[in-house]
Amino acid sequence: MSKLTERAWVVDDNVDTELIYHNQYLAETDPKQMPQYAFEYYPGQENFAKEARPGDFVVAGRNFGCGSSREHAVYCLEYAGIPCVLAETCSRIYYRNAINNGYPVLFVKGLSDAIHNGRIKNGDQLQVDLDTGSIRDLTSGQEFHGDAVSDLEHEIMEAGGLFGYMKKRTTKK
Repeated sequence: MSKLTERAWVVDDNVDTELIYHNQYLAETDPKQMPQYAFEYYPGQENFAKEARPGDFVVAGRNFGCGSSREHAVYCLEYAGIPCVLAETCSRIYYRNAINNGYPVLFVKGLSDAIHNGRIKNGDQLQVDLDTGSIRDLTSGQEFHGDAVSDLEHEIMEAGGLFGYMKKRTTKK
């Protein structure tokens, strides 16, 4: 799972859960159906659900996933096949929901400025190494360095989320 290569879907700073997954769809309880609504109300990304391919990356600036605690905002990306979110920062509740569900978020310093200065754009081909946190924009040649996924996060992801991880740990004893 170390190196992944695919294209970027770039969003700005302060993307709240309402823009990731609108509240009008909260009655949907099947995570496999949630991707069809992802970013539907985010200006410029309205076609995300139709055009995103498994393996694509969501690239965000600061404070990604702020707002409510809805897990739908994690599920809609995870079940769309987006292997991880790359963000300068994200809200604590989004991060916790992501990790609890075994979904990685990589924190990448300077990503917000790179977005605003056009050094990373929609459609750029990215190579992401989850083990080292290195990100290479194969389109522009830019390199970014994020925080690698921790050993504990790897274990939680491998177990399919926090419940699987805890079950695995309690059955070992």
